[in-house]
Amino acid sequence: MKNLGVFDKTQQKTAHWIEGVAHYMGSTDMERSYHILRSVLHAVRDRLPPDEAVHFGAQMPMLVRGFYYDGWHPADKPESYRHKQEFFDHIAEDVPGLDEAQRERAASAVFTVLNKELTGGEVKQVRHCLPPELRELWHRADVSD
Repeated sequence: MKNLGVFDKTQQKTAHWIEGVAHYMGSTDMERSYHILRSVLHAVRDRLPPDEAVHFGAQMPMLVRGFYYDGWHPADKPESYRHKQEFFDHIAEDVPGLDEAQRERAASAVFTVLNKELTGGEVKQVRHCLPPELRELWHRADVSD
């Protein structure tokens, strides 16, 4: 079968995002980094109003967008948690074995990748929809690299 450029391109972009997460996690485990990326994206998505979640997803490479939307049920969203611990609990459900510090590092790693890969305006809009503790964590990821 002949390679299709659009699929090659999204595969390369997705690999770049996963490699970025691995880098900021200090890891070489690409499968675990994929699970971290997916989990953090789901935790963000589920906290956003549905319209904002759709705008956010539209900025992502096609393959990332696919796993971003996987399992999404917008009718019961957004979730209403107010503290970053609840966000971290969401990550822990999807990626077992992460201790408290690793959960925060996972969120920061994904936030850093998002800051680098998406337009600043969209990142700011999404960040504004999150509780203050998460906005601060995401902002620190913006200035830390």
